[in-house]
Amino acid sequence: MGSAADGANNPVRISVWLDRRTPSRGRRTDQPAGLDRDRITAASVRLLDSEGLAKFSMRRLAADLDVTAMSLYWYVDTKDDLLELALDTVFGEIAPPREDTGWRERLRELATSYRQMLVAHPWASALAGNFLNIGPHSMLFSYAVQDVVRATGLPLEHQTGATSAVFQFVYGFGTIEGHFLQRSAQAGLSQDAYFQQAMSTIRSRPEHQHIVQSSEAAMEARGGDTVEEMRERDFTFALDLLVAGIEAMRERAVRQ
Repeated sequence: MGSAADGANNPVRISVWLDRRTPSRGRRTDQPAGLDRDRITAASVRLLDSEGLAKFSMRRLAADLDVTAMSLYWYVDTKDDLLELALDTVFGEIAPPREDTGWRERLRELATSYRQMLVAHPWASALAGNFLNIGPHSMLFSYAVQDVVRATGLPLEHQTGATSAVFQFVYGFGTIEGHFLQRSAQAGLSQDAYFQQAMSTIRSRPEHQHIVQSSEAAMEARGGDTVEEMRERDFTFALDLLVAGIEAMRERAVRQ
């Protein structure tokens, strides 16, 4: 049956969204009542959220749905198909920006909502790097990003670079944040307790003292009493920096 490596091992498979054969089987009398692709996809998202990508399997999903693993293959051809469907589902959680605001506010809203999705679903960042991301929700997000970047007034040849600067930053920031939350929870600690434990370990090593001193000076200047507050200040300033950079490059293009 399908595996997480289906896409790599099967060069013919490109995307569930391009495979018109899926679902390829008609309903039969031995299919479980009430089971459909939407229900399977929703259960996949819940399982990925609770147990992570590494533990996800068709057998585990079938047990969660109280069906046989074979019955799932009436609705998807491979495990990769199902992961791709789950990924597009969570892309649907990214809220569209308000239409009655300027491009700066819309850009911040999109970036913030994208970050929230990545943090809520730490498995999504890995899958987003493996698949084409051409599902309906992902495409709506891409259109919203293109629309707001066009509104910045940057020359067309610079718009993809601006998109990369903002949203690859958010991808990295949200991925690290989501993994930090996940590790804290796995350790049975709050974010602050986990951070303090890690910092205590680093401070105890003499070879790291010069790094610790400069890092702590920067963190103290930045401010924030909790990990969450420190992270919010960093994210907000980084976005402000990117917006300022877009504005500066737009003005440079106008002067040329």
